[in-house]
Amino acid sequence: MTTHIILSIGRRSLACIVDIRSNIINAAMPVFKRDRASRRALALYAISLTCIVFSGLLKAQSFSELEALLSAHPQLQSMSYQAQAHRERSDAVMGLPDPVLSVGINNFPIYDPSFNEFLPTNKAIGLQQRFPSRASREARSAGGRAQANQTDEIRQQLLVSMRAELIALLHQKDRINKQTLLAEQRDAKYDQLIKVVESEVGGGRSSVFRLAEIEAERADVARSLIDLRAEGAQIDSRLMYLVGMIPDTSPPTIEPSVWSGNRMDFLASRVADTAVKISETGIDQAKSAWKPEWGAQFTYQQRDAGRNFSGDDWVSMMVTVTVPFWSKAKQEPDLRAAEARKAAAQSALNDAVRHASAQYAQSRASYIAAKQAQAILELKTTAIRNEIAAQRATYESGAGDYAPIIDGEIVILKLRAEIAAQQALSHIAAAQMNALLVTP
Repeated sequence: MTTHIILSIGRRSLACIVDIRSNIINAAMPVFKRDRASRRALALYAISLTCIVFSGLLKAQSFSELEALLSAHPQLQSMSYQAQAHRERSDAVMGLPDPVLSVGINNFPIYDPSFNEFLPTNKAIGLQQRFPSRASREARSAGGRAQANQTDEIRQQLLVSMRAELIALLHQKDRINKQTLLAEQRDAKYDQLIKVVESEVGGGRSSVFRLAEIEAERADVARSLIDLRAEGAQIDSRLMYLVGMIPDTSPPTIEPSVWSGNRMDFLASRVADTAVKISETGIDQAKSAWKPEWGAQFTYQQRDAGRNFSGDDWVSMMVTVTVPFWSKAKQEPDLRAAEARKAAAQSALNDAVRHASAQYAQSRASYIAAKQAQAILELKTTAIRNEIAAQRATYESGAGDYAPIIDGEIVILKLRAEIAAQQALSHIAAAQMNALLVTP
């Protein structure tokens, strides 16, 4: 028999495996009887000892520790590297291109190979250097920095969104735990109710069909427990993706942030605004295409002396410059395209503001509705508690039945499960509201 005990310790999981086989039990513990019950008792005893040994190492994950794990998510790290790459390329474009070094011979005779027979024959070494427009390089460098800033903003938006999802999952997990416990309590109440109704049926005070109704309600409870387990498994898988583990952490209490009305308070607006800045650097790049690109060439030609000429060396120098002769067909369309991209980015910014404000209003409405529903359910719970107290007083006076009291307690358990759901919804809505806004 093999029993696995999974203990969560800090940021890692410690797997303690207790392997107890029948022959080991028989050899090591002869005082135990050699039946199945004794072996099971020994296994549980060993498990208890193991838990005692490692109980000092157990440490519950705090929410701040989960946030640290979340910030190290591979997707976020990938975006950090992308931003770093944009910044490195931004620095690289400011550098000059590599010079071109050339070595060769000029005017070398084929049929009478010689360096001193003809005057123009020479050995040459040359150097060329291009000087791209500084305005163009600065515009491209600014574009790289703007792309890096955009990646940083997208990463921050993703981090805040993942944090909101983490909070939502923790509240959903807490809600599932509460509803599971309440469902099990309801099932126990149904056991108690069946006994009471059976006695009442025997006394002729209740219908036998009431037993069938109770069994149907118990089936609903069993189905609810199955659904809760399935939902819990899905939540655990998502938690594993976010933080690399299944934490047993109490969900934090979340209060919604209030939007000031400034359009740039939304994270989505910040991201869209970086796209506008990128498009502005594109306009600068298009305008820089009218700037000249310079170049310089230097060639040293070494000549050997011949019979009819001295061996004086030659030097050639040249400066080149580009002329925007075809600007109407090239530079001007490029500039118009860059201006169109900026207009598109500004429209996308307006759309992002509208979308974010609509999401904020929707989440705020969900938050208010959940709070109001929770208040109504709590008032209803109080009213039913008062009714139960009245029914109990009547029963104790000998004038009533006990079944209505249990029915009322079952209704309260249902209401508490609904309250737990509304509490989770309010926290989730608050987290979604906060995920839309820039936090200081």
